[in-house]
Amino acid sequence: MHKDIILIKKPELESPYLIASLPGMGEVGIKAITFLKDKLNAEEFGILLPKNYFNPVGAWIDKGIIQPTQLPQSRFYYWKNPKRTNDLILFISEAQPALEKGYAFAERVIEVAKEFKVKRIFTFAAMPQPIDHTQEAEVWVTATSPRILEELKNYKVKFMNSGQIAGLNGLLLSVAKDKNIEGVCLLGEIPLYAIQIENPKASLAILEVMCEILDIEIDLTELINRARFVEEEIEKLVEYLKTGMTRDEEITDEEIEKLKKGLSSLTKLPKSAQEKIEKLFEEAKKDISKANELKKELDRWNVYKEYEDRFLDLFKKPKQKEENA
Repeated sequence: MHKDIILIKKPELESPYLIASLPGMGEVGIKAITFLKDKLNAEEFGILLPKNYFNPVGAWIDKGIIQPTQLPQSRFYYWKNPKRTNDLILFISEAQPALEKGYAFAERVIEVAKEFKVKRIFTFAAMPQPIDHTQEAEVWVTATSPRILEELKNYKVKFMNSGQIAGLNGLLLSVAKDKNIEGVCLLGEIPLYAIQIENPKASLAILEVMCEILDIEIDLTELINRARFVEEEIEKLVEYLKTGMTRDEEITDEEIEKLKKGLSSLTKLPKSAQEKIEKLFEEAKKDISKANELKKELDRWNVYKEYEDRFLDLFKKPKQKEENA
């Protein structure tokens, strides 16, 4: 196995599928696979060292001091299916590799798939469409053979007959086909005008189909609630754009700030960063010493202002919180 692949353990897996996703439009794929990993309590078993696949693009600064180079992490997880059918390997990377290193990166992932005798690889991606943000997202599919497409007719999906899947979420399947491994991509619909905004509705649609294919059940409530929240925030923006030019009185600064605050939380942070911040908030509630680490993470992503009220609440005594409620 290539020197860049480090396996912490080698689990015994039954007829495993591999599911992979990297960040892309609307954070659709990465949100779906991360949610799946968390709900299955999948266990990490390997990493793909980043040095040969990512180019540093900037410097992080802490307390005025430039920090050492930080590169995105790429990890392998596994889950044992209690039904003793298809176990799962999940591959999650924090970023897309450098363009010229994409094929080699994909080959490393396929190497792990070969090592565990994976027969089929699934990837998740976004499908920009001329739809409204209030519509239910549908799922499009493409696969490496007509036989697999025939199988997929049993599910509520549309078929992508032409086009391109950009990045590793597409390239990985082409490399899989080169190496005689079956591949399927599930693409969740997102509005053309909102490709830069997190779209949990599309992630939800993908997971509903994926769970049906795998014959597993996970609690999707959190994702459903997040999808509603994001839809409401987009609706606020739409209403602002509709009324801003027509109503007699001007939009107040307070209204604009509320709108910007809500939308910035959807556009600035990748899913992995959002999850880490929420985890640190929970830890800081139990152990206030964690607040320092939380503050560093908020500063790292330049989003402290968006979280300032919640952060300061951590330091209030219970009585103060009740009085402010």
